[in-house]
Amino acid sequence: MLKGILNYAHYLLEETVEKGEVVIDATCGNGNDTLFLSKLVAEHGYVYAFDIQEQAIANTKEALTFHERTNVSLIHDSHENIADYIKNTEIAGAIFNLGYLPKSDKTVITEGASTVAAVDTILSLLKKGGLVVLVVYHGHEGGKDEKKSLLKYLFQLDQKKYNVLRYGFINQKNDPPFILAIEKK
Repeated sequence: MLKGILNYAHYLLEETVEKGEVVIDATCGNGNDTLFLSKLVAEHGYVYAFDIQEQAIANTKEALTFHERTNVSLIHDSHENIADYIKNTEIAGAIFNLGYLPKSDKTVITEGASTVAAVDTILSLLKKGGLVVLVVYHGHEGGKDEKKSLLKYLFQLDQKKYNVLRYGFINQKNDPPFILAIEKK
C-alpha cells in the first residue's frame, strides 16, 4: 500500500529518529509536525521549531500545550537562521513543509534561497544516518521557483555523502506535492 505524502514523510522520520535525539521542524505551521516530532523523540529528546509567522508560532504553542509537550523550543524566525540558534548539536532529523501556512495569508511563503540555506545548515549538523525531509508544495505563486532552487541544490550533493530521494504521485492534478528526502551516509 502506498503512503500519502505526509504519512510517508512521518514514516521516513520514524524509521530514522530515535528517542532522546534532537530534531528540527523548519516550518512549524499549525504544529502538526512539531507535535509528531515531540512525541517521536520523547521526553529526553528535543525539538527546535521555526516559523516566520506569529500565527504559526501561536498555533503550534496551542497544540503543544493541549498535548502537554514541553520538549520544544518555538523560534519566531526564518529557518535560514538555524545556525543562530543551534550550534555544536548533532541533529537526527528535520522536516520542512514548504509553501504557505494553511488558512492564512498565501503571499507569505517559503522561498528558495532561505530554504536552501536552511537545508545546507542542517546538513552540516546532521548525524550520519540522519534524514532531512522536505514536503514540497509548489502549486502556488513562487512555489515553482523554490522547487527549482531546491532541486538545483540537491542535484549537486555528493552521492558519496548523501542519498537523495524524490517521492510523489505523478497522476494527480494541480501540481501535487512531493517529498524530497536527504539521508547523510
